[in-house]
Amino acid sequence: MNRVVSRHWIFLGLFVLVALTMGSGIRLDTPVSDRTAELYNFIESLPEGSMLLVSFDHEASSLPEIRPIGQALLRHAFRKNHRLIGMALLAEGTAIGYRLMQQAAAEYGKEYGKDYAYLGFKPQYIAAILSMGESIPATFPEDYLGRPYESLEVLDGVATYADVAAVLSIADGSLTTHWMEYGRARYGVRIVSGVTAAMVTTYDPYLASGQMHAMMGGLRGAAEYEDLIACPGGGKRGMLAQTATHLYVIVLIGLGNLSYFLARRKKEKR
Repeated sequence: MNRVVSRHWIFLGLFVLVALTMGSGIRLDTPVSDRTAELYNFIESLPEGSMLLVSFDHEASSLPEIRPIGQALLRHAFRKNHRLIGMALLAEGTAIGYRLMQQAAAEYGKEYGKDYAYLGFKPQYIAAILSMGESIPATFPEDYLGRPYESLEVLDGVATYADVAAVLSIADGSLTTHWMEYGRARYGVRIVSGVTAAMVTTYDPYLASGQMHAMMGGLRGAAEYEDLIACPGGGKRGMLAQTATHLYVIVLIGLGNLSYFLARRKKEKR
């Protein structure tokens, strides 16, 4: 019973700490890493109006980490007046990606069909990637809203990867690997990505070999990117809460060890 009560107090303390931290307005200094700067510089260097294919290759369970990553990248792309095509290789990421694109587009006054479009979900991701290399209109005859591909102004003249500056994969798993193995290797399209922190080491070899052009990782990467575009968001807030939580756990570990040694010392005296 005591253990249950103690556990409740621990979680209550964590909740109070995070709530106070998030409402405090504290700003963390997050020096920008070379990896994040490379992705920023790539999108920044593209000619205005470049076409980017954004694929939401993630599940809903990773939304707290994926959302800040996606938001930062979409905001930067729209701010630079790039044109965006959205899609998803996982069903769970479909509606999430559509909402993110809508929200970011509204912030910059972008119009659906003219500045961006959303093609939706395509099952069998390997087949979808290969099919788009041959013909994007044939792979997605209609967009996510059921409108014919040819009716959307932003998609005019976009037939294959040759008409796309890069594929931006926002992922929480291994789907970015398939973009490199089939999209990059077979059709030569550049692959850039925003991935969860757990996947960064998985993709490091691809980045080092040049198979992936640039990458941003985790909440830390999102916070760094928000600094670069001067637009604070979920990355900065998430890093603040995450830092406070880590410090809280360290304090609890210290108290636990102190309690153990004091109890052992008391036992030895007896």
